[in-house]
Amino acid sequence: GLRDKIKLKAGIFGAEAWSEEMRQDIQNKLGIKAYDIYGLTETSGPGVAFECSAQTGMHINEDHFIAEIIDPNTGEVLPEGSKGELVFTSITKEAFPLLRYRTRDICVLTREKCSCGRTHVKMSKPMGRSDDMLIVKGVNVFPSQIETVLLEQGYPANYQIIVDRVNNSDTLEVMVEMTPENFSDSLGKITEMEKGLVAALKAMLGIYAKVKLVAPKTIARSEGKAVRVIDKRKI
Repeated sequence: GLRDKIKLKAGIFGAEAWSEEMRQDIQNKLGIKAYDIYGLTETSGPGVAFECSAQTGMHINEDHFIAEIIDPNTGEVLPEGSKGELVFTSITKEAFPLLRYRTRDICVLTREKCSCGRTHVKMSKPMGRSDDMLIVKGVNVFPSQIETVLLEQGYPANYQIIVDRVNNSDTLEVMVEMTPENFSDSLGKITEMEKGLVAALKAMLGIYAKVKLVAPKTIARSEGKAVRVIDKRKI
């Protein structure tokens, strides 16, 4: 395995949100500690916030940024511990300062004491983006929720969400790539696996989602961030 071939002790990962299940998968397979980092091209790139050894959130560099959480719909500032959209005001950026810049990232801010001893405010792992949030049958659905279910059920994080409107009613379908081992199973076994995922997704989302298990490498890859959502209602 890879653990025997690499000498890394730690890795810092950013650019795209990941679930805790994905972090554990990386740590187990590579034998490293996997840390989160947060940044924005519009601010200063990577390093706006970083994860400490406690791995319970990312400390924001308050010497350089003021962070707030707002209601993404109204712009109202929310109290500490509330889930909402993260906004930043830069303090030391002179050439192109930012005032309450809307990141579109959904998270939580907290000043609870951290075991590492640092006192800077912590942001949670981004739970999704306000512009990625899907409203399906009146329910807010984030791709990160679906990824969490897939990883908990042992599926690779290669999936695509397809939202459509049929007969004036929203439909939600999740196409999931199988592992080579599972793809060799019988049709009956695959059907049972789909039913299991349908139940797990309904428990997480509160609505029915059709599940379609497909062969490995069926879902098209793209440069940069993965295309997770196809909303046919907007086409």
